[in-house]
Amino acid sequence: MYLTLENITKVFPSRGNVGEVTAVHDVNLEIQKGELVTLLGPSGCGKTTTLRMIAGFEFPTAGRIVLDGEEINSLPPHKREMSMVFQSYALFPHLTVFENVAYGLNVQRLSKKTIAERVGRVLDLVHLQGYGDRAPGQLSGGQQQRVALARALVMEPKVLLMDEPLSNLDAKLREEMRTEIRRIQKTLNITSVYVTHDQIEAMTLSDRIVVMNEGVIEQIGSPVEIYRFPNSRFVANFIGRANFIDGVVLNQKNSRLTVRSLGESITLSNIKREFREGEPVTLIVRPEMIQIKKKGGLYQGTVRQSVYLGDMIEYAVDVDGVSILGTETDPHVIELFPEGENVTVDFAQDTIQVLPAGKKVD
Repeated sequence: MYLTLENITKVFPSRGNVGEVTAVHDVNLEIQKGELVTLLGPSGCGKTTTLRMIAGFEFPTAGRIVLDGEEINSLPPHKREMSMVFQSYALFPHLTVFENVAYGLNVQRLSKKTIAERVGRVLDLVHLQGYGDRAPGQLSGGQQQRVALARALVMEPKVLLMDEPLSNLDAKLREEMRTEIRRIQKTLNITSVYVTHDQIEAMTLSDRIVVMNEGVIEQIGSPVEIYRFPNSRFVANFIGRANFIDGVVLNQKNSRLTVRSLGESITLSNIKREFREGEPVTLIVRPEMIQIKKKGGLYQGTVRQSVYLGDMIEYAVDVDGVSILGTETDPHVIELFPEGENVTVDFAQDTIQVLPAGKKVD
């Protein structure tokens, strides 16, 4: 592996220096060369502390960080061959775009010709050709973030680190910059670690997502794996939305599991865990995997709320005393089931994830 975190732990003294706070606990992560990995989680989950330890701004209390075969725990940031893009653009307002991007190269005392070639090349890459003579104050927020990205890339780092770089942009610019960052990362094939609390950013950008909670890793996987097969209620609830439905195992034959839930029996396939008869379980069902129709479904229910959102219809349906959230995205469906309407509900059974009841309950 190109970048490896082995049993990384970070402990800070608590406020008033009475006791300690463990910000990151026993984190293990292997990142391949050219891969973009996102650290995703809520505020205080340890993702930024982990990034700062990779960068060298914090040092692990325990564990090892290995880059390209070399342990870098004791190396200062400027000797780690990494560049970081911060939440704030941190551009020098008195310098031009060219001078901002060239700043690190000037510190290295490279020749003017080399600096001009490398800065020109990276400004082309971030689509800022012709902006070299402008001041940062003459640029939009998105353009300023491109300058910050160019300044990091011009150093030709082994690893590009990004700490919530889009949080100061409006929604439209965030969407544009997500696409740009992914394009640039794939063009350069540069190993990247990206920190965010935004699930859409993580899903859009990542080769793999590392979901963190309270200083530990909850799950590592591709965006599809994380969304389709969450291994805990926390992951399912943090990535998208989900219904958590109680059930009891009736029987299991290989990968086929029969569960009694909401007053009915349902058989699920492709179940990788082993369960025992009578074991309480939790079914994780995404709203878009629920079919709500007038008749023909497995479960009987009553519409408690229906909301038309343009690109979808959102329902809350009472089934056996449990409120089930479902969404309808078929463009041909234009009629809403009104509140109080009796309907039937089906689950797309091959998309249901089953966990032991209480597993990592948030």
